[in-house]
Amino acid sequence: MSFSYLSHLECSATGERLDADVVQGVSAAGKPLLARYDLDAVRQAVTPEEIASRPHDLWRYHEVLPVRDPAHVTSLGEGMTPIVPLPTYGAAIGLPHLVMKDEGLVPTGSFKARGAAVGVSRARELGVRAVAMPTNGNAGAAWSVYAARAGMGSLIVMPVDAPEITRRECVVAGAELYLVDGLINHAGALVKAAVEERTGYQEVSTLKEPYRIEGKKTMGYEIAEQLGWEVPDVILYPAGGGVGLIGIHKAMKEMQELGWIGEQLPRLVCVQSTGCAPLVDAFDAGLDESTLVEGTHTLAFGINVPKALGDFLVLQAVRESGGTAIAVSDETILEEVGALARSEGAWICPEGAACMAAARELRASGWIGEQERVVVLNTGTGLKYPDTVGVDVPVLARDGRVPPA
Repeated sequence: MSFSYLSHLECSATGERLDADVVQGVSAAGKPLLARYDLDAVRQAVTPEEIASRPHDLWRYHEVLPVRDPAHVTSLGEGMTPIVPLPTYGAAIGLPHLVMKDEGLVPTGSFKARGAAVGVSRARELGVRAVAMPTNGNAGAAWSVYAARAGMGSLIVMPVDAPEITRRECVVAGAELYLVDGLINHAGALVKAAVEERTGYQEVSTLKEPYRIEGKKTMGYEIAEQLGWEVPDVILYPAGGGVGLIGIHKAMKEMQELGWIGEQLPRLVCVQSTGCAPLVDAFDAGLDESTLVEGTHTLAFGINVPKALGDFLVLQAVRESGGTAIAVSDETILEEVGALARSEGAWICPEGAACMAAARELRASGWIGEQERVVVLNTGTGLKYPDTVGVDVPVLARDGRVPPA
C-alpha cells in the first residue's frame, strides 16, 4: 500500500508528461503543471468508508496527495473545516439551503494554509531549502508559517497595501519579508529575479509550482464527504489566481473517476470585484483567457489579481461545470459583511462576503433556484480585516448610565 499514488505531472495546456520526483515549476510552454495519480490503484486501495475513520485533517485523502513519505508531511491540523448552515441569512436572500464552508478556522486564518501545507511538504520531500513567493497577504503568511514548521526558509514580497496582520504573521515566522509599492504582479517580478540569484530556493508563486493546487483541491473532497458523498448544486468561490476553483473542479473529476460521486458536477461560480474582474470580463466575452487589467483596486485584497497564470483553467472549470462568473461592488461586499454577521454571527472576510453578495444577485436573477443546495466558500476570518468594520460608539463617563432600551 502506498501513501501516495502520484504518477506524474502533466502540462495543463499541451498534455506533456513530466517527472514528479524532481523540483518542477511550469511546463516548457510556460503553463501550470497538474499532478496526476494512478486512480485505478487508488480505487483498489481505499474506500470512502475507510476515509471516514481517519483523523479529521486534509491528509485523510493522502492517496490523492503528492507526498510519498508521511515523514515529510508538515501539518498544523489543517482541513475538515465545518459546513455551516445559514438559515436566517439564506431565507432572507431566498436560498433556504445555503451553507458556508468556513475556511477562516484553519491555521493562519485562511484557506491558504491548505496549499501551503501540501506545497511545503512536497518541497521538503524534494530537498528544497527555502520557498519564495509574491502574495496579496494570506498566502505569504501561510507559506512562511509552514516553511518554519518544516525547518525551511521563506522569502515573501507583498504589496504595501496588503493587510497588516499578514505582514506580522510573516515576520513572527522568521520570513525574509519585503513590501513593494505596487500590485502582486510587481511583487512577482521581484521574486522571480531574486530566485534566479539564490541556490536552493523554489519559486512557489500561484501555479508556478504544481502542489498548491493539490492542497486546495481537498476543499472539494471535503465538501463531497461532508454532504454524504453527494455534491451541491452550486459552489461560489472568490477567484483571484483561482487555484481553489481549479482545485475543486479537479477534485470533483477525480472523485467521478474513482466512483465516489455521481455524474452531476456542481456548477462553479467565479466571483470577483468590479474593481478587478478580468476573469468575469473574459467569461462574458467568450474568451479562453483574460487580459491584463491595469489600475485595479478592491477592498477584497485577496482577489486583486490583474492577470492570473491559470486564467484559462478557471474559465475551463466554470464552463465545463455549467457555471458562471460574476463581479460585485466593494460597497455590496461591505454591506454583506455586516448583513451576515448580524443575521448569523459570522464575521467573514471580504472575499467570502463577495460570494454572499453574488449568491444574493444570482438568486434574484433566477440563475440559482430557490431549492438548490448552495455552498459558499468563506476563504478567511474577518478578524484579519479589521478595517472592514468601523467602530463609532458612545464613550460613557465612569459615573454615567447606559441609555434605556
